[in-house]
Amino acid sequence: MNITKENVDALNAVVKVDIVAEDYQAKVTEVLTDYRKKADIPGFRKGHVPMGMVKKQYGKSVMIDEVNKLLQDSLNKFITEEKLDILGNPLPKIKDDFNWDAETFSFEFELGLAPEFEIDLSAKNKIKQYNIVATDELLEEEVKNIQTRYGKMSSLDEATEHSNVTGTFVNEEKEINKKGTFLVNDLKGKKNEKKLIGTKVGDVVELETKKLFEDDHKLQHLLGVSHEEIHDLDIKVTFTVEEITKTEPAELDKELFDKLFADGSVSTVTELKEKIKEDAEKQFAQQGDQYLLNAVQEYLIENTKFDLPAEFLQKWLQSAGEKQLTPEEATEEYKKSEQGLRYQLIEGKLMKDNDIKLDYAELVDYAKGFIRTQMAQFGNMNPEEKELDEIAGRILQNQEEAQKLQSQLISQKLLTFFKENINFKTKEVSYEEFVKEAYKK
Repeated sequence: MNITKENVDALNAVVKVDIVAEDYQAKVTEVLTDYRKKADIPGFRKGHVPMGMVKKQYGKSVMIDEVNKLLQDSLNKFITEEKLDILGNPLPKIKDDFNWDAETFSFEFELGLAPEFEIDLSAKNKIKQYNIVATDELLEEEVKNIQTRYGKMSSLDEATEHSNVTGTFVNEEKEINKKGTFLVNDLKGKKNEKKLIGTKVGDVVELETKKLFEDDHKLQHLLGVSHEEIHDLDIKVTFTVEEITKTEPAELDKELFDKLFADGSVSTVTELKEKIKEDAEKQFAQQGDQYLLNAVQEYLIENTKFDLPAEFLQKWLQSAGEKQLTPEEATEEYKKSEQGLRYQLIEGKLMKDNDIKLDYAELVDYAKGFIRTQMAQFGNMNPEEKELDEIAGRILQNQEEAQKLQSQLISQKLLTFFKENINFKTKEVSYEEFVKEAYKK
């Protein structure tokens, strides 16, 4: 057997595999001998079927099967030994005159090669990093929300300026069907307030989403749409009133503080605000980190220049999935996936060049941390280590879940690396300012 590689250019190569009878004949004979022992053919005792008959019946199919196995094993071994960094999988070149009755065979495979490139991390002040702080206004608002949540509620016959209304927002075109509660005087503008003041349970009003609330985040939550959608959302929704209530705010006293923090860690309004600030800024930091990671990815894709074997990849995509694609469909699929592929190559090089590794023990610890967080939300603050190990083991046996956790951990490691190696332009903002700057594009 002989294997050779010919470079077409820097991104494409052809591997030729020549196989002669000596390469596969012994294995074919071994398989046919085993068939002969097991063959159950009328007129012959088991194990005494003439080899000539076995060869006539099974010989060609066994030979084709063994040649294909040898071909695949040899090709994979060659790619590994030659340390070829390929994209996609090798594509066989179809020969019209190929003949399985010959004793020697020649196969050719097209390869798409990964490009060589350098990554520049000297993006001084080109990428913005947000430090999101909880403002005094936000803290005051959250204190009021707590007072409302723990306040005394009573039902009303009709809505007033200071009443809470619960109902369902609907817009069929945007597939919005979401139940929510809000304070009437949280609506922006007297025109919107007037539409609800005086309504009763069962009444339906039509509202325009544009500038319905001062805070887009509130509307986003009420309608159940994404950050990106909410800023350009200018539609009409119907709101069906289902409940009208009025809340007498709870007193900011020891009774309330103990309900909120049973450990007695809060005894004053100032301490309450400090707790709120701490929790809020932890959540803000997570959103800021996700934005930063996305911004770095965009920067690296845009500023790391290299070519891809596009023609090869489009041809490979035609047969890579469960469904065969037409050339036009494969071209569209390539356009959709190109940016992701570029970042995948950049990410791989960053990890290799900077010795960023991920082992199974780290993945288990990460999974256990994720499980702890989930269990804490349901009141289990101190799960046993054995229980965590068992749950993590089950989760990581699920390939899809394991890949998701692995991707999250890699992103976390890369984010730490970026923070240590890139000079960002840091800006301190409130959460409202962050949303406006980060998502209004």
